[in-house]
Amino acid sequence: MTFTPHGNHLIGGAWISSHDQFQSAPTHGEAHRFSVGTVDLVDQAVDLAEAAFGTFSSSSRQSRADLLIAIAEEIDLRGDDITAIGSAETGLPEARLQGERGRTTGQLRLFAQHIVDGDYLDRRHDEALPDRQPIPRPELYMLQRPIGPVAVFGASNFPLAFSVSGGDTAAALAAGCPVVVKGHSAHPGTSEIVAEAIHAAINRCDVDPGIFSLIQGGRRDVGTALVQHPLIKAVGFTGSLAGGRALFDLCAARPEPIPFFGELGSVNPMFLLPNALAERASDIAKGWAASLTMGAGQFCTNPGLAIVVAGTDADAFCDAATQALREVGPQAMLTDGIASAYRGGAQAVANAKNVDELVRTEADPRYASPNLFSTTAKEFLANDVLGEEVFGPLGLVVHVSGIAEMLTCARHLQGQLTCTLHMSKADSSIASDLMPILERKAGRILANGFPTGVEVSDTMVHGGPYPASTNFGATSVGTLSIRRFLRPVCYQNIPSDILPEDLTA
Repeated sequence: MTFTPHGNHLIGGAWISSHDQFQSAPTHGEAHRFSVGTVDLVDQAVDLAEAAFGTFSSSSRQSRADLLIAIAEEIDLRGDDITAIGSAETGLPEARLQGERGRTTGQLRLFAQHIVDGDYLDRRHDEALPDRQPIPRPELYMLQRPIGPVAVFGASNFPLAFSVSGGDTAAALAAGCPVVVKGHSAHPGTSEIVAEAIHAAINRCDVDPGIFSLIQGGRRDVGTALVQHPLIKAVGFTGSLAGGRALFDLCAARPEPIPFFGELGSVNPMFLLPNALAERASDIAKGWAASLTMGAGQFCTNPGLAIVVAGTDADAFCDAATQALREVGPQAMLTDGIASAYRGGAQAVANAKNVDELVRTEADPRYASPNLFSTTAKEFLANDVLGEEVFGPLGLVVHVSGIAEMLTCARHLQGQLTCTLHMSKADSSIASDLMPILERKAGRILANGFPTGVEVSDTMVHGGPYPASTNFGATSVGTLSIRRFLRPVCYQNIPSDILPEDLTA
């Protein structure tokens, strides 16, 4: 690795150090020291973002598209160094980080094309009707406009795609909103090198450097100050339910409440319908085990819950899943804290009444091995702990007595990012009964697949009812996510020469 972090914050184009420092905790390689964020740095960054908002929000769509493409190119130029430090800091395999980098640059380029096309503006026009009786109609235009500076919190489990230059940042910059990022302390070096790429792109494109700042992590008061700053107009967050809910409450308690777009947690249930289970129980079990343990289970779409009709086919499914999971060795977790929380979550499930241990493992402190449990629908419905996310490679099989009880379990679910139907053609009637329930529970419903893999596209919805996310009408992935950082403005009888250029271009 040729990149050595300097450990500073990037505040509106200037690299700034602070007195207090923290040390990274890589899974391998050299640890580095980084400046700790401060409330004063938050004030500086947000003030610069507000000062840059006027020109950036009124800049042409093509110029913002050029910036997004330049960021993607600068990230690719640093590709090998990003992979090296990202793998060292997080323990994620190099191939995973290379794929995540491709996803990150791909969504930047996708947003560039999306804003050039202009459909996201939702432009509308009602012609004046001066002769209409009894009241004339004025001429009306409507357009989506950027809302102002946006705060983004880096995610622990996606150091690229959901962090400094991830989907929230890409969508906000595409909309014309400056961004202040609070970096995650699990991967500060990765955050720094990506911020360097953004800084280089801003200089290439001659854009006001106030449109982007990175404040490294280290203290909670930085996050609190960021979401409570009166000039911040929205927040993008991917993380834990507890942390996200605390920030959501702070946003709601402000004198001017602002939207908090938090993606928080999900167990992503799978419903294994009877005919599919009879036909391919072993294949579904093997696929589930692979999905459950991918990246040590540290995906927000990890399918942690399988609901099956009790019987010999369900037993065959459990046997095959048990065998597949026993063949998976320990994997590094993103942080010691996440590994500790995983062990605590597994223990909480193991301690629940009438829960059977199918696979029970232990690993070194920074590592995780798979755990698999089973229980009855009665216990699942009675114990909320069994419906909570355990972040890591843990699965729970819920045995229901029949389809009626399966529907009851579906209705009992909290909001989810995804729900999955494993079905055959002969299961269509049951699937049809489940669909209207699942539509109210999840942002994405899929059949005969596994949800670990979120396509970045026009149609993707990565969000869902609470607690999957704090805003069920939004997505944090795909081009629709730009709408989080826009608001509609109606223009009545405004002379054409002072209308926004996007209405006429």
